[in-house]
Amino acid sequence: MRAFELVRDWPVSTVAVAVIDHNDTLHVFGNTNAKFTLASVSKVMTAWATLIAVEDGSVSLDDEVGQPGCTLRHLLAHAGGYGFDSAEPIIGPGRKRVYSNTGYELIAEHVSNATQFAFADFLNESVFQPLGMNTSELRGSAAKDVICRLDDLAIFLHEIRQPTLIARSTFAESTSSQFLDLDGVVPGFGRFDPCPWGLGPELRGNKQPHWTATRNSSSTYGHFGGSGTFAWVDPVANVACCVLADREFGDWARTHWPKFGDAILTELGR
Repeated sequence: MRAFELVRDWPVSTVAVAVIDHNDTLHVFGNTNAKFTLASVSKVMTAWATLIAVEDGSVSLDDEVGQPGCTLRHLLAHAGGYGFDSAEPIIGPGRKRVYSNTGYELIAEHVSNATQFAFADFLNESVFQPLGMNTSELRGSAAKDVICRLDDLAIFLHEIRQPTLIARSTFAESTSSQFLDLDGVVPGFGRFDPCPWGLGPELRGNKQPHWTATRNSSSTYGHFGGSGTFAWVDPVANVACCVLADREFGDWARTHWPKFGDAILTELGR
């Protein structure tokens, strides 16, 4: 793809990129053998495993987890009232969209207790092994510590585009805004009112500026990570993209990621 030429100018040492076009063809660029830490892209994988646990009856989205009134649904949608890394809640559940690593660690602990599996093992058996993600591993926090190669992230990108591990109804709910009117902050981009979020994936909505392409539809969903990673799916354009890089998120990403996404959509006529 011609759009990959833009990646050559990124100020990163190692990068790997994958695009799935509207014909379901996979295009890759960069170091496909390197392993990267996904950072917060891990949250979508954690959410997928949690939704599998919901479907098999191990847990419920209505389970109370954490502070009084907080449910698994709240935590998946960053509405549980926990700060970024705060052990104690900073606000009541359902009042603000407060982005939280703590919330996802509470999710993992709840699923682990319910299934009697260490969460890393549950994630491996429910998501990685069935999808053939053989280089993927959770090494630490369920909020941020999955490592993998590009081929595995591309497999997962395909899964969150055309799910095979969860029912279509569950998928539709996961990519629909939860607690519709909440405002909140997308780290690195500022406050939005509303700040739509699904059960794991962030929803683009009308957020601007944003880490996705300026031409992405409002129904685009995905996640980015502080380690220089992202994955998005645009169901209107029927295109998906993911990036792995070895430089922490910063101004370089805010500048280059949207331009790259726009170039992809232009090239594919979307």
